[in-house]
Amino acid sequence: MKTHSPSPQNRGFTLIELLVVITIIVILAALSVGGYGYISRKQADSQAAIQISLLSKALEEYKLDNGAYPPTGSTNSLYTLLYWNGASASPPGKIYLADLDPNIKGQGWIEGTGATAKIVDPWGKEYRYNTGSTSKNPDFDLASEGKDGTFGTADDIDNY
Repeated sequence: MKTHSPSPQNRGFTLIELLVVITIIVILAALSVGGYGYISRKQADSQAAIQISLLSKALEEYKLDNGAYPPTGSTNSLYTLLYWNGASASPPGKIYLADLDPNIKGQGWIEGTGATAKIVDPWGKEYRYNTGSTSKNPDFDLASEGKDGTFGTADDIDNY
């Protein structure tokens, strides 16, 4: 009985077939890397919007308790006013935003420790808080500079 052995010309893939497969793999890799960057930007924007919403609610609660919003230019940061003063007081005072607890892992929006800690946006910059006559709004302004690090661009994440 004879077995049919393939001729040397029919073995393996041709160069064209290999180039087509490699090209498809490169295109898929480029699409996935581009998609990841887009998703990361959207996630950071959403995270900043949620943080601004939480901070706004905490500032409103602060006003209800104290009769006014925290003053702009105060030696105390927003972190100190909304969390740290209440947590470090003896007996513990009012904590306006429990999410600012540095012991909760994965929050990532506190930079520093104790009274010198600051609340930062997903890009590592401190939120801009302004109240009073220099505020654009009647109550207060609270905004993030966004990814580009400058105000006055379409990249800003604002809460007005």
